[in-house]
Parts: sequence; C-alpha cells; structure tokens
Amino acid sequence: MLSNLLTMDEVLVRMAAFVVPLVLVLALCPWSIRKLQKLKAGQPVREAHGNVHAPDHAKKAGTPTMGGLLLIGAVLVYALLFLPLTDVRVQSVLLVVLVTAFLGFLDDYAKIKRHNSDGVNGWFKIMLQTCAAAFCAVYLYCTDENVCNIAIPFYGWLHIGWFFVPLAILTIIATSNAVNLTDGLDGLASGCMIPAAMFFLVCSGSGHAGLSAFSMAVLAACMGFLWYNCHPAKVFMGDTGSLALGGALGTLAVCTGMELVLIVLAGVFVAEASSVVIQVVWFKITKRVYGEGRRFFRMAPLHHHFEKCGMSETQVCVRAWIIAAGLLVVTLMIMETISCCV
Repeated sequence: MLSNLLTMDEVLVRMAAFVVPLVLVLALCPWSIRKLQKLKAGQPVREAHGNVHAPDHAKKAGTPTMGGLLLIGAVLVYALLFLPLTDVRVQSVLLVVLVTAFLGFLDDYAKIKRHNSDGVNGWFKIMLQTCAAAFCAVYLYCTDENVCNIAIPFYGWLHIGWFFVPLAILTIIATSNAVNLTDGLDGLASGCMIPAAMFFLVCSGSGHAGLSAFSMAVLAACMGFLWYNCHPAKVFMGDTGSLALGGALGTLAVCTGMELVLIVLAGVFVAEASSVVIQVVWFKITKRVYGEGRRFFRMAPLHHHFEKCGMSETQVCVRAWIIAAGLLVVTLMIMETISCCV
C-alpha cells in the first residue's frame, strides 16, 4: 500500500536509506572496533558497591565505546548525500542529532579520559540539550505552521498554537535522555530503536519523504550496529550514539505531530526513564519520612532491576525487543483512530 503513495525517486531514496547506512556500519564496524581498542577507548564501568551496582557488569570494562560515532556517522553520510537539506523538518532533525551526538562524544571522552563513569556535568548536558531543542522548536514554529498540529489518539488532529514550543522542547529532551538511560545492556537501546524508527518510516508517508527516508537510515544503521552490539557486545554506542538516537526519535515525533503517540511507541524508553525518576523521588521521600532512603526498585534503570530479579542480560534484552515490537503494532492500530498524517 505504501508503494502506491510513493514516486519512483522516493522509492530509490528509501532503498538507498536502507542499503547505505547498513553496509557502512557492517563493513566499517570491525575496523572501528580495532581502532577504538588501539586508542584505548574502553568503557569504564562503575564498581559494585553494596546492592547498588550490578557486579556482573565489571566484565564489560574495557569494551570499546563511542561506537555511536560510526552509527550516527553512517546516518549523516546518507543524509548529506540523499536527503532534501532545504526541508526545514529535515534540517531540524539533523541539527538535534549533531548537537546531541557532540554532547555524547564529550561525555564519552570525559569518561575515558578520567577512567571512570563520571562524564560531563549533568546540568551542562541538560542546558545544551535545552538550547538545541528550543532552537529547533522555535525554528519549526516560525517556518512551518503545520507542526502545531498534533495527533490525539482516539480523537484526531488538534492545533495547539504556541504551546507547540514547550511541548517540543520537553519531548526532545525527555526522549534523548530516555534512550540514553536505556542503553545499559548489550543491544537493548539499538534493538528497541528499530521498531520506533519503523513507525516513522511508515507514518511520515509521501508527505514527508525526507523524514521517512531518514527514519529508514536510522533503522538500517541500528540493524547493522546491533550485529556487533548484541550480547556479548564487541562495541558500545556510548552516549555519542544513545543521546543522538534519542534526539532523533524525539525530533521525528515533533516534526510529525506524534508527541503524544510517542509515549506508547517508545514505551520501553518511557518505562526506563520513569523508573529512574521513581527511584530518586521515592528515595528522597523515604529519607525524609524514615530518616534513611529506601529504593522502590532493586536497581534503576529498570533493566538492572530485572537483572537483580534473576533474569539474564539476554532475557531482558530480547523481552524488551518483543515489547517494543508489540508497542509498534499497538501504535499503528492507534493511528487508525486518527485521520491521515500531516
């Protein structure tokens, strides 16, 4: 059905969107791993302390990180060669991806340089993400009034006017950090990104061919990276990849009016981020009430809680992928209750 809506040029662009990033990542990843090993760009792992950190993860120390440079690089190479760079929505997605990838690189570099898991200052990360998201939101609001139309499940489309700006900022920042928090097990974040990217490939349709092709590129790059990132991982994407992928996902939602739909589609990422918020809030409340902080989960983010409950890393990841795929199906059914995409 989708092919009936596409011109031949659009079909070829999307075929390239699948082939180019996938081949680049699959072909260059072994070389990148060797290069990162030579540069001693190994992942530092926080040491176990009491019941706070999973001791099993100590064996991951030294695994090459910053693989997101190749993952995001492959997407950007495709974008520069094939995407319509005059499209303000494509420009917005690329801007957020570049800024969040740069921020992630700074964070990864700081961890490697200091030989610990403490990266750049958290407030600095939020500030830079906010600046990028705010610029993107205002730019879209001033250049394309259609972005103010958002999809309301079981209702239709609603024009929200200037409220689009704060909603867009919140969506981009929250999604970027949610994917970053999810990236704690081998292949977890990259595997869950594939169904999410698949949705925007379908949802964008022929109306936004550039965004649809970009989604295909993200999907293909994640597939190629997952080949080397699945357990036991030979390379990690690091914050370079996870912050940028989350930024891309959030901006795609903003550009297509899917801010509310994203809550369902990205349910795994939402659960991971929510578990951290719940853990912190609960700890502070119980510390004030009982004099000592207590944990709601055995460990946060949520994937570590399941590990503490006895699940293996592979079980947690595969089950998360299944849930992500199921949420894609649910989201597509929800889209049937909304008129055609803008």
